[in-house]
Amino acid sequence: MPDRVSHDNPSVTTYRARLERSGGTRRPCLRLPAELGDGVGAGDVVRLVLDGDERHAKIDGDADCLLIRGAYDNRRLARTPGEGENRLVEWAESNDRNPGTSVELDEVEAGYLYGLRVPGKRAVYEVTRQPKSSLADIARQLDE
Repeated sequence: MPDRVSHDNPSVTTYRARLERSGGTRRPCLRLPAELGDGVGAGDVVRLVLDGDERHAKIDGDADCLLIRGAYDNRRLARTPGEGENRLVEWAESNDRNPGTSVELDEVEAGYLYGLRVPGKRAVYEVTRQPKSSLADIARQLDE
């Protein structure tokens, strides 16, 4: 059974992040704070919790920083984003978060599990165990 941890637990690090426009579109993307760069890199796929629902997000980069352009229902969709619903866009719309607004990014397990929330809102995360690197490597190879 997974452990549950709240956003204000000492084991969770919270960063201030911003939603911005994704390229020339009006869709939001999540600009990641520079301090987060040590745990993740461009091309990584992480789990991102949005209002209690665990999604998958691919880390991208541009000239300024790392960013997340979307959150999807599974790892495959995160790697090929044109096929699935972008849950990050849905989350931003349902929480009245527009490009240019701040959000709280909770680092539950570095490089693996993150949570996104509106500043001042409470969140509780289910901490699932990260797969062993050898199993994760096999799964990544099968996805490709």
